[in-house]
Amino acid sequence: MADGGAAITVKTACPYCGVGCGVAGVVAEGRTLSVAGDASHPANLGRLCSKGTALGATVGLQGRLLEPTIGGRTASWTEATALVAKRFRDTIAKHGPDSVAFYVSGQILTEDYYVANKLMKGFIGSGNIDTNSRLCMASAVAAHKQAFGADLVPGCYEDLDLADLVVFSGHNAAWTHPVLFRRMEAARARGQKHVVIDPRRTDTAEGADLHLAIAPQSDVRLWNGLLAELIRRGAVDRAYIAAHVNGFADIEAALAEIDQSPAAVAADCGVALDDLVAFYDLFAAHPRTVSLFSMGANQSAQGTAKGLSILNVHLATGRIGKPGACPFSITGQPNAMGGRETGGMANTLAGHMDFAPEERDRVARFWGAPDTARAPGLKAVDMFEAIHAGKIKAVWVMATNPAVSLPDAGRVREALDRCPFVVVSDCVETDTTAFADVKLPALAWGEKDGTVTNSERRISRQRALFPAPGQARADWRIVADVGKAMGFDGFGWASQASVFREWARLTAYENTGRVLNLSGLSTLSPEAYGAMAPVQWPVAADGQGTPRLFTDGRFQTPDGRARMIPTRPRGPADATDGVYPLSLNTGRIRDQWHTMTRTGLAPDLCRHAPEPYVEVHPADAEAVGLKDGMLARVITVRGEAVALAKLTDRQRPGGLFMPMHWTDAFAPSGRSNHLIAPNLDPTSGQPEFKHTPARIRAYRETWKGFLLTPDSLSAPAGQDLVWRRIPQDACQLHEFAGRGDAVQREAVRKALTKGLVGEVVAYDDVASGARREAWIHEGRLVAVLFMTVAGRLPARDWLAELFALPVLGAEARSALLFGRPPGAPVDKGPLVCACLKVGARAVQAAIAAGAADPDAVGAATGAGTNCGSCRPEIARMITAAVSPSKEPVHVA
Repeated sequence: MADGGAAITVKTACPYCGVGCGVAGVVAEGRTLSVAGDASHPANLGRLCSKGTALGATVGLQGRLLEPTIGGRTASWTEATALVAKRFRDTIAKHGPDSVAFYVSGQILTEDYYVANKLMKGFIGSGNIDTNSRLCMASAVAAHKQAFGADLVPGCYEDLDLADLVVFSGHNAAWTHPVLFRRMEAARARGQKHVVIDPRRTDTAEGADLHLAIAPQSDVRLWNGLLAELIRRGAVDRAYIAAHVNGFADIEAALAEIDQSPAAVAADCGVALDDLVAFYDLFAAHPRTVSLFSMGANQSAQGTAKGLSILNVHLATGRIGKPGACPFSITGQPNAMGGRETGGMANTLAGHMDFAPEERDRVARFWGAPDTARAPGLKAVDMFEAIHAGKIKAVWVMATNPAVSLPDAGRVREALDRCPFVVVSDCVETDTTAFADVKLPALAWGEKDGTVTNSERRISRQRALFPAPGQARADWRIVADVGKAMGFDGFGWASQASVFREWARLTAYENTGRVLNLSGLSTLSPEAYGAMAPVQWPVAADGQGTPRLFTDGRFQTPDGRARMIPTRPRGPADATDGVYPLSLNTGRIRDQWHTMTRTGLAPDLCRHAPEPYVEVHPADAEAVGLKDGMLARVITVRGEAVALAKLTDRQRPGGLFMPMHWTDAFAPSGRSNHLIAPNLDPTSGQPEFKHTPARIRAYRETWKGFLLTPDSLSAPAGQDLVWRRIPQDACQLHEFAGRGDAVQREAVRKALTKGLVGEVVAYDDVASGARREAWIHEGRLVAVLFMTVAGRLPARDWLAELFALPVLGAEARSALLFGRPPGAPVDKGPLVCACLKVGARAVQAAIAAGAADPDAVGAATGAGTNCGSCRPEIARMITAAVSPSKEPVHVA
């Protein structure tokens, strides 16, 4: 860490997705940080995505929790810790251990997870600790456990380089895991084939050799059809099955229950027969196949069955445990794997042990905790339902934002509001902290120090770059202090290194066959822990890691054989109908992360998709009079959201897509997850985020406007507005629209301008209902307000840039109310490359000058040369320039 001296470089790990990229952070005086990819880290080999590249813009202290509070007042750590311990202890004494719960996060470190799990399951004696990874990877976990005997990811990233065929099943890698996607782009240069299975034509699908735009929830039918076809063709590996796999006869019997002909499968999946046969041909022809599956497969009421269907195909063909061949579940969070390992899920104990009596007793012996939980606890959605019902009376939320991220989020907010005692430990204020009786300030990325595990089982060190700000503390220490205050022994660790050693010892304890084994790391000195290099588990006694699992054909089942589990296709839990005829699908976008608590601090990450939007097929939009760029109402049984309509044939007819990121702080009307039905996979408990019956209508605002100010504002109270806040480099842009009359417009204007000081320049046009105002104080621009009923609003970029000027010049001042500089307007167009701030106009100019592929555009503009996540969009722009009849490639 820098403490005022010369700049230093610290190697750490990225806090975003499950790729687990290494980051080299250069820390200067204060909290100034520049970042680059760590070229020595095997996960990313020096590459970073747009989010990782922008980490330096996210380490400020705005919005941070920096001191404990109780009921809104500042408190000492001693007082806050004592109160949390007392309220949990009293609740348990009166109502039993299952009356309390922890809800934790894939954002916390492995050491944090371990301590929280030990306190809840080991000493409180309840299984009621679950993680937001339940929303991401629980179905893959369940499938792994059924097929392999434990939650084991067999492959490694090198397999993505070596594969001849990569199948992306519900995985938009170009946006969600762009660093890995660049590796596969390089492999395509030598002939690697890509097949994408996704209802949407995503950026990953755009450049694929084959895109199967299947009907929602037809994945199981597709994969079962593939397996039946491989059996017909004699393309399964019967020798491998005989030696290493159980259940193949049951699979054959289950497949025979329905028509598995290509024509029948194609009809049920809603894809062209020729495309389906092409998929079958590619899979049969390429033994070195990796099948990547992620949120599109997991976030489903059929998620476990989808995962098992994929695993069944790989087991039947022997494409597992071999270079370039494996089923590969890609995680969404930086430490989802660490949480799965340490027992962060309600239905598991630490070290990949479950609640079978011998395993439960083993963990209890190791911890010296005779009251260790004997049964699984409540999974995420059920946990908050129990809070709503009054069964859970005290909950501690750690480093996550369930008031936004869970399905049926409105009911989650009701649950938190009803709960007698809510504790939130986090680094920032969120929608969830609004419900907290006690707020505990935790360290953020750049201050934390510990370990994370990525999607290929690689453990990396996340190291501190800055000293702890204010009174913020490490999550493991916060939990340990509460454990001690509750009167429990076993929580007196001196450092995170000692926590890690205990965790590693547990994985090796009485281990006669568990694959998860960190024995080679269980005696690390503090110095060795500090210097620990990335390593893949299991880790042998000599410290060597393991790239691939099951290379010998042995699995973690009692007989060492994998299990093929029959799966049967079924329709969505909720069917569309005449009232709600469309299927709403939610997910991530390229430059944002979860609920924007970190990425929302980086203006460059807010420019590619600056506000909530809904993708809709042109035919569905035309049916309700909706045009591109209009505000649209998305309505389900549970509520309504308003977002910008993007008309695109990349969206399957009958379907809608909305991003899940926006919150009350950025766009309260644009939140998506309160629309989502809490339908769950019966095995994994993972919610269905990919299909909720919905309808769409035009919002039909009567007026609109925007306000630019140096600081962020909330929507005026008592006004029915569609409100969006979009961070800019030197100010905050607030967009708003309403359906009221002149009275509403004036009330909003007064609320927004109250307290502004300085000289006011203004323009009114009664005919168009336009009003334009600017405030200038001591030569600086302090606010700009534009409102209109019938007219157009100018581009915001130039006005936003004026807030960076120390003194507003005469020329700019004279043009303020025009909204553009004198002379020909300069329009950079929508942002294409967030890493290097390259707009659409620059890309189009390069294409017009002869750049014929993304590499040529990159050479001319820099766009796409860093993380590459914008390369598919650049390719679309090139195609559109050649074929102007194509749909617009980017909607502002």
